[in-house]
Amino acid sequence: MKQFALLDTELDLNQYQGDQKEQLCAHGKTFKYWRMRIMLCMIAGYASFYLIRQNFALAIPAIEQDLGYSKTQIGAIWSAGALLYGLGKAAAGMIGDRMSARYLMTFGLFMSGITSFYFGLCDDLSHFMAAWVVNMCFQSLGWPSCARLLTHWFSPKELGTKWAVWNSSQQIGGAIILIVGGYLLMHAGWRYVFFVPAIFSMFMSVALFIAMRDTPESIGLPSMEEHHGLETNVVDADMSSWDVLTKKVLRNKLVWYMCVANFFVYVTRMSIFTWGPTMLREMKGSTIYQATSLTAAYDVAGIFGGILAGILSDKFFNGYRGRAGFFFMLGISAAITFLWLSPIGATWAHLIGMVGIGFMISGPQILVGVAAVDFSSKRTAGVASGLTGTIGYIGTAVAGAGFGALVDYCGWDYTFMVMSVSTLIGAFFFALTWNHRSKLLDETNK
Repeated sequence: MKQFALLDTELDLNQYQGDQKEQLCAHGKTFKYWRMRIMLCMIAGYASFYLIRQNFALAIPAIEQDLGYSKTQIGAIWSAGALLYGLGKAAAGMIGDRMSARYLMTFGLFMSGITSFYFGLCDDLSHFMAAWVVNMCFQSLGWPSCARLLTHWFSPKELGTKWAVWNSSQQIGGAIILIVGGYLLMHAGWRYVFFVPAIFSMFMSVALFIAMRDTPESIGLPSMEEHHGLETNVVDADMSSWDVLTKKVLRNKLVWYMCVANFFVYVTRMSIFTWGPTMLREMKGSTIYQATSLTAAYDVAGIFGGILAGILSDKFFNGYRGRAGFFFMLGISAAITFLWLSPIGATWAHLIGMVGIGFMISGPQILVGVAAVDFSSKRTAGVASGLTGTIGYIGTAVAGAGFGALVDYCGWDYTFMVMSVSTLIGAFFFALTWNHRSKLLDETNK
């Protein structure tokens, strides 16, 4: 199969002659163009999902002040959406492994934009709840779609790096909504924090439908395995869909280790994601501008931390994602402790703490998804990554309603204690996969 391995630098085209060499060059240029195009579409698309997800966290203080809802009530809205999002990721993963990611992702983004716009029109708590739950159901179509695209266009030996590059879309979208949304919040009101991103996301969904394609084979190119010269017989081609699902996912303890690790990653990540701006204002004395800027810095730092984690897992740890995840989880615990102990009004110390958490936490978030795909199969990429997301978003529910109630009744110090302990437990579950990586890498000696 090595005649298709054109994007691998080790392939020497001088060994081919005439028409064969020209055909290989043509395939390679086309494949390279489409890989870049698909990556850009995934980044733009998933960043757009974040514009209409992170806006809620940004608007929480204004909604509290304007409508008089407590943190417990708002946390309940967030948690209900998180639970439906998590369940939706598993269901969408099963659908996504059998359906074009192009259709699934763009439909989800368009409908999420509609529901986000409606959220901005609401006043009643039950309407808020309904709008957010429906929004999060459509949001759940984004992640499994991208997992399918990544595993069909990129090989296991580069998947950590490419997954990290795509994952930067979360930080890009989060940073954009914090900056633009912060401006809208101060000058137009919290409802426009929902209206403007919703309209943009609906237009983006149409553009992505035009630009995206599902797999290399759908446009006449060789499969990823053929293109990279990998052995296709290790991708479980002869097994039924149910056999692959049960053997490679449901009865795979390594996938479940990643699910549990993701629960504790998301307890911490979504606590900062949901309550970060509020915590900085109430506990650390930050202004609205400082709180949004610090949270934006947290998101931007995640871009670099995530990419570093992906590169380290590919190059330094040779595909052993659990090893990289273990060390990053320890780093999160240290950064959380630093922010917790930083004095009130010490903006530079708060910046260091938020940047440290953001830099470190993107690593495990990426590595969980990559490891789940590595430990399962390309045919179950959507459901494997979706299952980890489902368990992760149970952690999000804890971060929403649980932490909202914890702050209301006990104060912010207890949230930092829970986050720090959560990262250490997550590190333990990463360590359980210390000696495991993708079988495709082992069997092809890559």
